[in-house]
Amino acid sequence: MPRRTPTPRGKGLFGDAPAEPKPAAYRANIDGGSRGNPGPAAYGVVIRDGSGELVAKLKKYIGRISNNVAEYYGLIAALDYAQSHKIRALRIESDSELLVKQMRGQYKVKSADLQPLFERAKKMAQGFESFRIDHVYREQNREADALANEALDAAEGVVPSMPGAKKSEAPAAKPEAPGAKPEPRRIRARFRGGVLYLLEDVELPDGMVVDVSIHLLPKS
Repeated sequence: MPRRTPTPRGKGLFGDAPAEPKPAAYRANIDGGSRGNPGPAAYGVVIRDGSGELVAKLKKYIGRISNNVAEYYGLIAALDYAQSHKIRALRIESDSELLVKQMRGQYKVKSADLQPLFERAKKMAQGFESFRIDHVYREQNREADALANEALDAAEGVVPSMPGAKKSEAPAAKPEAPGAKPEPRRIRARFRGGVLYLLEDVELPDGMVVDVSIHLLPKS
């Protein structure tokens, strides 16, 4: 009778055990902006857990730099938060096509200002069990954009309107004469890919015709 080769003790006992489930990915929306490009700059980051619950909002004024550098600062802030909170799976969403394609290896990093930031972000991203970065449009990234602008406003001394403020704190509106046309409302918008996106929520009936007056402002 041939001798049977011995097997290590316990081998195969847990062969049918289910694999450890992959952790649900956290999602971080990031944005960076510079007023003047280069000019005063800040970033904003919104982080949600795997179930979509908000876990953190980050914003910071970072001095006078370019838009692209500010975008990378936002990315690094999100990566740093995730690592310090032991997050194992992370998905980044950014409206910067340049940053996303550079992180994916689709674009080369030619800027000397971006190269060290790119290398740092790339190294940090490799420390996660699961990492991906996706491009989204500006309207899908409004929360992060708003945080970056809040940080810029605070640095520039812009006082936000406070809820519950007294009527005397704002100039009273002039009564309109009968038959007079209402005063036009100024709304900030962003032009991207041939489409003009309003940066404020405005309810207008379908078919409404509006006049658009173009005034170029520093990119934020």
